Amino acid sequence: MGNVNVSPHVPATPGASVTARAPARSPAHRAVAGRLLAELPPSARREVQDVVDWAGPVALPLTDERTVQSACGIAQVHGRASGTPEHLAVPYAATVAGVLTALGVHAALLARRRGLALRRVTTSVAQGALLSLTQYLAAATAPEDPADDPAPGGASLVSADGVTCEIETLAPDAWREFWRRLGVEPALAGRGWAPFQQRFATGSCPLPPELRRAANAHPLTDLAEAARAAGLSLVALPDDPDPSGLPAPLRTACAPGRARRELPAAEGALPLSGLQVVEVTNRVQGPLAGHLLRLLGARVLRVEPPGGDPMRGLPPLAGGVSARFAALNAGKSVAEIDLATPAGRRAVAELAAGADVFLHNWPPGRAERLGLTAADLWRVRPGLVHAAASGFGDAFGRAVPPIGTDYLAQAHGGLAAALRPAGHAPTPSLMTLTDVLGGALCAHGAVSALLRRAGAGRGARVESSLLSAAALVPRPRARAVLTPLDQPLRTADGWLALPADAAADPARLARVTGVLTRAPGAVAERFTTRATEEWRAALAEAGVAAVPVVTELPALARDPAFRAAVAPAPPGGHARPRTPWTFS
Repeated sequence: MGNVNVSPHVPATPGASVTARAPARSPAHRAVAGRLLAELPPSARREVQDVVDWAGPVALPLTDERTVQSACGIAQVHGRASGTPEHLAVPYAATVAGVLTALGVHAALLARRRGLALRRVTTSVAQGALLSLTQYLAAATAPEDPADDPAPGGASLVSADGVTCEIETLAPDAWREFWRRLGVEPALAGRGWAPFQQRFATGSCPLPPELRRAANAHPLTDLAEAARAAGLSLVALPDDPDPSGLPAPLRTACAPGRARRELPAAEGALPLSGLQVVEVTNRVQGPLAGHLLRLLGARVLRVEPPGGDPMRGLPPLAGGVSARFAALNAGKSVAEIDLATPAGRRAVAELAAGADVFLHNWPPGRAERLGLTAADLWRVRPGLVHAAASGFGDAFGRAVPPIGTDYLAQAHGGLAAALRPAGHAPTPSLMTLTDVLGGALCAHGAVSALLRRAGAGRGARVESSLLSAAALVPRPRARAVLTPLDQPLRTADGWLALPADAAADPARLARVTGVLTRAPGAVAERFTTRATEEWRAALAEAGVAAVPVVTELPALARDPAFRAAVAPAPPGGHARPRTPWTFS
């Protein structure tokens, strides 16, 4: 069988001549993919080969995590809160690629059991990075004029006793009450609500300075009591990048009865073609899981409330629909159903009776209240895969869990500490790291359960969470110690990123730049004296594959180097990453 580019809408696009592909020898990618593939018996694992490198279809000399983060836009989005591009001090792009690898292998194995002769799956760390920017790229390339770029600013607060903490609420009344208890007038508190809520979309949170001063005037105990009384979640950000007791990536249980019908044969070239997914999700984590299943060929039916998902109207718009919403939900069919009514709940159960996967990201307890648990749905569809994606799962036991959003998962999972270098306050990235990784992990769990069903004839319940996604990111036990050479370097006309091995050799860089000292700060300062392309050429002569740092996401859709990895915006639409897999 020939190569299959796994998208029903986007054929493979020939790009410019690609720089020789450097195999991804990232320990992080190997660890993540290996962990998720460990459940497969050796005989099954030998059926499908996975091929992963750094750049994939991106025609740039990407040789490690830092060059991928810089060239593919992660450094730009993560750095919005500080106002300059910044690297995550964890191998995030390699982690996403590891999940995509495991997901692709399971999908290929499932396809083989459904009659498709697939033996190879190809992806890359760069494609993992681009997938993580799907919503940001859509918003940046939408035809509607975006609002002014937000000013820099983080959402974390510092108490009077010097403790950095993170708060979360989705309710404006709770927000105002929290600040009222700290002595802030409602009008002033209201000025902070918009940037606080919009940080999920913008990657920045320019709070009024008066709010930061108000928090800084109170000890942590007062902030915690104000949060408790107002109904906010608050967590003091730990300095430990690798806390104990974090959950496993997935938790799975098999249905008690066997499926009444065999797995249907594939209806097309895509691994999940002919399979049906019913999705009841919101925000990012759940929709992205459904998006990946659709890219793999499944038919996805999305259940929305009467009138449609409110997120459809979130600006900027493309074709009359939120670009961010469309980026994760285009291509799905929709059924508007009121789950608050018995008739609506029966209608969803009837849809699940004809599905292979039922996917939701409800908070704990909602499936029980709706009568749509795995056990409920197995009564009408014994072979169903019930995939639940939550914020924290049951990690807090009988205690009330925090609000299940990305930034609190980063905090509780140690990621907020791990992604910042030593000497910096542990604060979450305002790029939605765990939402994307959690969505990919949920999709992987669903496909791995489908593969088990193909062998055992049983449905399954598979659970993942933002917290389990945060825990999946490899990190050292101590926070990374970085020099100025480890971050994007300002040049005379932009920014440049060095591979990690070059940044660790300031003597070599001093010779290239003509600096008389090996001090990393002095070497970094010298890069401001010449243009980016001049430095790239000089470094290339010395055997250093430096890359320019993307400082505006629309450039990805214009750059010929990304032509085979990023689909440009059609008239009235937005740009998007192409499918991250090739199967053959």
